[in-house]
Amino acid sequence: MNVAARTPILFVDRDGTLIVEPDDGQIDSYAKLRLVDDVIPSLLRLRDAGFAFVIVSNQDGLGTQAYPQASFDGPQALMMQVFESQGIVFRDVLIDTSFPEEGLPTRKPGLGLVMPYLADHGIDWARSAMVGDRDTDLTFAGNLGIRGLKLRSPRFGGEWDWPGIAHALADAPRTSCVSRSTRETRIEVEVDLDRAGDPEVATGLGFFDHMLEQLGKHGGFALRIATKGDLRVDEHHTVEDTALSLGIALRQALGDKRGIGRYGFTLPMDEAIATAALDLSGRPYFVFDGAFQRERVGDLPTELVPHFFRSLCDSAGFNLHLTVRGDNDHHRIEACFKVVARALRQALQREGDALPSTKGVL
Repeated sequence: MNVAARTPILFVDRDGTLIVEPDDGQIDSYAKLRLVDDVIPSLLRLRDAGFAFVIVSNQDGLGTQAYPQASFDGPQALMMQVFESQGIVFRDVLIDTSFPEEGLPTRKPGLGLVMPYLADHGIDWARSAMVGDRDTDLTFAGNLGIRGLKLRSPRFGGEWDWPGIAHALADAPRTSCVSRSTRETRIEVEVDLDRAGDPEVATGLGFFDHMLEQLGKHGGFALRIATKGDLRVDEHHTVEDTALSLGIALRQALGDKRGIGRYGFTLPMDEAIATAALDLSGRPYFVFDGAFQRERVGDLPTELVPHFFRSLCDSAGFNLHLTVRGDNDHHRIEACFKVVARALRQALQREGDALPSTKGVL
């Protein structure tokens, strides 16, 4: 079978993952069925991305006098009906009814319930995942050799919500996290080129933070930068090393660059105007045409503005020709960052999987 034709499976826990689990843990409380926030639109995105769904759930003592089957069947049927009415169909519902002390292999994190799936050559295991709200779900995923995602809950913690899970699994997001430490700076940069969000930037230089925020906001990608530099010396290392780290993160997140726009922008800002001719070519080159009248704007030396972009191009492998004109240095600098951001937005945009190069590599 062609690997491209294989189906990824999303194994999903039930209580606390698909439906809100009652605080008292009593099955009678499920009569007031409530779905977990955003689960339906997220599963629809995953369905459209080719995922099939399998419920894997531990239900302690189901069928015993303490946990009557009839009390379970009604809410379960209602839950399935709600999902099916929205176009979400589960390939299988696998339920273990043992107690933890029995230690049966059918109980998560054991793999007893899913053994038939291990022999299914039609499953794309590289893309498959497990979503649950407990550590046992993550252990189950590890035992199965797939990605585990712990849904955030007040009782058990976790770092994911359903929209984030859908994005991570359906979009194959272009992400990168870079940590860089020297005697002069300690920097962490995170980017997600396929998700917009409010930038989180802290470098110790207020005006520089404001400019970096423009890159994320107008570039249309999620950005987090945390820099601690030797500002007691001067601003040079902080600005330069932040640029180098951001460039590395962008280069890593771009991957093989398939589907990108590659090029991109002219932008006016009041009396100032800036033009960015950008090529994500892999060949670093920077040309700057402009000048600043002031030595500083805020706490940022103006001489470091072209140096920032040069360092960014060097580490990211960008070819950038940046031109700026105007009377106000604040406007000129901000126009530079915004126009590069807008050029990046256009160049980073992914449509299809064609490589925008006749060389076969970019």
